[in-house]
Amino acid sequence: MVLESYAPGGQAGASSLIENFFGFPSGVRGGDLTYRAQLQAYRFGARFATPAQALSLTFSEGDYGASLQAEGCNATLRAKCVLIATGAQYRRLQAEGREEFEGRGVYYAATGREGQLCRGSTVIVAGGGNSAGQAAMFLSEGAEKVLLVIRGDGLAKSMSSYLSRRVESKENIEILANTEIRRMTGGKALEAVELENTKTHERRTVQTRAVFSMIGALPCTEWLPPEIERDAKGFIKTGLAVAGAPAWKNMNRPPTPLETSRPGVFAAGDVRSGSVKRCAAAVGEGGTAVEGVHEVLGTYA
Repeated sequence: MVLESYAPGGQAGASSLIENFFGFPSGVRGGDLTYRAQLQAYRFGARFATPAQALSLTFSEGDYGASLQAEGCNATLRAKCVLIATGAQYRRLQAEGREEFEGRGVYYAATGREGQLCRGSTVIVAGGGNSAGQAAMFLSEGAEKVLLVIRGDGLAKSMSSYLSRRVESKENIEILANTEIRRMTGGKALEAVELENTKTHERRTVQTRAVFSMIGALPCTEWLPPEIERDAKGFIKTGLAVAGAPAWKNMNRPPTPLETSRPGVFAAGDVRSGSVKRCAAAVGEGGTAVEGVHEVLGTYA
């Protein structure tokens, strides 16, 4: 049984074009990819409940160790295994017009593809953490100029010292402190961004075709009980990181790589602590988790 609160595929399904997924050299629309995935799952016997949102997860002894309370299908589902793949929601920039340029100028990862798109131009990176600093350094190798937009006074409080020194010394990186993005404009793709200094309230317009939002992500884990251990940011711990959890003390086996602090409950994709935030990586983790599911189900046979 697959519970989907909105539509199959999550953020991947909402992507206008996925160009780094194996087997699609020209890219594939997120909706097309997830539609095919759903048909494939149907073929193997999966049942979908959409829209249906998991509201709570409880545990009990016996063959059916987990119960999910779901809204939308008005049911309590009893399961031998649960795979949590609820993903994460990237924090969105509160800028006018931003939603028009998702995937067409507003990006949440700086990969080789984006680096090629930005070569020789001015780009903006929003954020003051390590991910923003790493993105700025990477993009600076090909971009003419990188504007690092941060809300605070400097990088010292939010970025590792070794990285902030590198960013500050890079000639084509300009740090814009106390600055926020207010407006995005363009035609079919992003063309310009309006910035505001929050201290002086002075505004300037920058011609750019790429804004990289590196202001964090929120995992969709607020519905989970304390028995499912999470890291400081709320992402689900798995594998060796949960081997010392109370539920594992009397088990005659260690947790499988994607098993959580509760035996028989797995996590895969963006919701998992330490995951690579890529569609292909999430699919791979799903396959690895299912191998663990088969191992657990074998103990019930």
